Amino acid sequence: MNKDTANTEHYVAPLEETPLAETDSVKEETKALSLWGEAWRNLRTQPLFIISALLILLILTVAAFPGLFTSASPDEGCLLANSDGGPAPGHPLGYTFQGCDVYARVIYGTRASVLVGLLTTIAVVIIGGILGALAGYYGGWLDAILARLGDIFFALPLILGAIIIMQLPAFRENRTTVTVVFTLLIFGWPQVARITRGAVISVRNADFVVASRSLGVSKFSALMKHVIPNSLAPVIVIATISLGTFIVAEATLSFLGIGLPPSIMSWGNDISAAQTSLRSNPSTLLWPAAALSITVLSFIMLGDAVRDALDPKARKR
Repeated sequence: MNKDTANTEHYVAPLEETPLAETDSVKEETKALSLWGEAWRNLRTQPLFIISALLILLILTVAAFPGLFTSASPDEGCLLANSDGGPAPGHPLGYTFQGCDVYARVIYGTRASVLVGLLTTIAVVIIGGILGALAGYYGGWLDAILARLGDIFFALPLILGAIIIMQLPAFRENRTTVTVVFTLLIFGWPQVARITRGAVISVRNADFVVASRSLGVSKFSALMKHVIPNSLAPVIVIATISLGTFIVAEATLSFLGIGLPPSIMSWGNDISAAQTSLRSNPSTLLWPAAALSITVLSFIMLGDAVRDALDPKARKR
């Protein structure tokens, strides 16, 4: 060893002057967050989630309690003398071609449009989720049959398939909220089934599932207790976005005259009725279309925010 090197003094910084202790410290009192807890913590700081959640809360409140937002009746008081009239005291958005209050019809039309979207989404998640979970977890011939069945319905576009079904005599003569929901369910479940199947396949061979099976838990119990709860994240995201899609689908069917009957107020029916006065009074079409656009945009924004919060690759560490 070199003599000069041996005599060289090495400086070692005191421990209290180094940041290593603070950097490597762990707060033992802090509880570890679950997937949903961490997602909620991230969501609360996202402006996109806050804005969309407030808008959706307002829309749901309008749908549930329309009387809180207008004292005018959407059906009664329709006078032809007010046909295509402009804004007036108590009627800020003017009148339709039939002399009805546009603002009242937009408010009361929220219920039918949102109700169809909510009921369809719930039905699609239940049916598609069950079939997708069974196909992904058990595999084999069950997976093959359900996959081919889903491909048959998935091959038809949602709107085109719904138009065909709604033209059948049994549906055309009984146009109600239930028939529209059932029609959208027929062509809406394959997408949720595919998402659920993929999520279940990625979880079914996880260590905690294998450990539960080795401890004597039955295959079905492991599916219900461990696999499905850990596969819900992508299903929730696709369900949130699909809700807006189903609201648009209902409005499209009603606009074409094959969705909800004219006796049920909805944005689609109002947009369809506004065609007669589109050139003379375009605002009768503008306001229900704006309400429809804001509602759909709110659910899409919420879906994007939830996706970012539940996707580990999208989270900022």
